[in-house]
Amino acid sequence: MPVQIVVMGVSATGKSSVAERVASELGWDLVEGDDLHPRANVAKMEAGDPLTDDDRWPWLTRVGEAMAAAEDAGRSSVVTCSALKRAYRDRLREHVADVRFLHLHAPVDVLEDRMSRRTRHFMPVSLLASQVATLEPLADDEAGQVVDVTPPLDDVVAAAVAAVRAMPRPH
Repeated sequence: MPVQIVVMGVSATGKSSVAERVASELGWDLVEGDDLHPRANVAKMEAGDPLTDDDRWPWLTRVGEAMAAAEDAGRSSVVTCSALKRAYRDRLREHVADVRFLHLHAPVDVLEDRMSRRTRHFMPVSLLASQVATLEPLADDEAGQVVDVTPPLDDVVAAAVAAVRAMPRPH
């Protein structure tokens, strides 16, 4: 059975870097969720305006459809998506019932430092606080694992791959 993993968390946790390396290590497809944002969402974030739920629903549908397409093709994938709220993760589960989550986490000061050093990303540091306030950690009934992204990237990727391999397989 194919496996669909969402690498989730607030900005600057390294979702893209970790997901790319996890997908490569496992030989799975990679879907960059940021590439699925409507242009209006990107423009809003570039302007420093947080997205509303209404902004996010079409994007989450696109992410869910990408996972469903991979599953329908019999392929496993690693997908980046902030998936900050339970309701957002529920939207993704509407497309793939057995999706698994890899929640990347680090202290806010670590994330602020990382964001301040980024040069090619649309998300400004000013929006981190709104993301942290919005974040609802995985509930006990949600399939997934939390990975600390404070260590060096190689260590984070090793922990992420181990977490994915330890997750129960879909039926």
